[in-house]
Amino acid sequence: MNKQTSANSGVIIGLNAVLAAIQEDRPLVLSLRSAAARPLLALPYGAFSPDQHRTFELGLREFVSQQTGMQLGYVEQLYTFGDKGREAPSATFEGGKASDRIISVGYLALAPRAAPVEMANTAWTSWYDFFPWEDWRNGEPAILAQSILPGFAKWIAEAGDKARQARRRARVRLAFGYEDAGWEEERVLDRYELMYEAALVSEAWRDEGQDRACETGTAMISDHRRILATAIGRLRGKLRYRPVIFEMMDDTFTLLDLQRGVESIIGFTLHKQNFRRGVENARLVKKTGSTSAETGGRPAALYRVNRDPQTANHDRTIQGLTLPRLRQSPSFPL
Repeated sequence: MNKQTSANSGVIIGLNAVLAAIQEDRPLVLSLRSAAARPLLALPYGAFSPDQHRTFELGLREFVSQQTGMQLGYVEQLYTFGDKGREAPSATFEGGKASDRIISVGYLALAPRAAPVEMANTAWTSWYDFFPWEDWRNGEPAILAQSILPGFAKWIAEAGDKARQARRRARVRLAFGYEDAGWEEERVLDRYELMYEAALVSEAWRDEGQDRACETGTAMISDHRRILATAIGRLRGKLRYRPVIFEMMDDTFTLLDLQRGVESIIGFTLHKQNFRRGVENARLVKKTGSTSAETGGRPAALYRVNRDPQTANHDRTIQGLTLPRLRQSPSFPL
């Protein structure tokens, strides 16, 4: 990590990177095991140095390269995380003190493929290892009925009076899509934070000084799982107004490749014909004239992103994808 050189020694500006890629229909995030936090996983992170880094983004690119051997491509600023105590207990920096207040600036980075890792402490991890309740592609995740919803039922019952119980029940129903609310894939952070409040994730117990494991996804250091949840929600929502999915695709692809890539991100299956019709009508892609035999059946047409302003019928800064999702909601009664 870079040594902190800010004149204000009580505040450290940290930079966190969520680097996402798709491989074999799996949405992956680059994770590492820091010496200070084993065995917990972390996002690549480091301290911004005003003496060494001209911009936040340049500092981010530098330490991600140093820590993981990866060179970042597409990058956008995600959010600033500054809650007091959010850095406990493991996201510390060389030269820092336990009393330092850490303000983290999160970034979302996208890669067209999960490149082989070069560092022994670095690995690509499915983001559904951290959030198993977010993947509905094979139906309702079993963990909802097995662990999460019974946990919320207990949390609601512990609220005491009926008014507080009703408020807690309403929050769970909204976050998890019960009744007419419907499951909203962008609400990843809402669901995680509600689980944290109900002590259904390991980080909630750890931050209270208690060593208690919860079987609700892989824990991370500090609030890195919260940062990752923010990034997933941002990416899911962004697909609807900007086609960033193409930053995660190879130069050429089939429409099935594209559909499966989108499904892996949003965690739901899509209506095949409606999805393809939306992509083609928006002229987001164009045929290459070649085909792929890797689909296992009849050769499929290969496409590439349509970057021709003469034929592209859209503004690439605002045009996103139509997501005709096959909707589902939790069936477990609450």
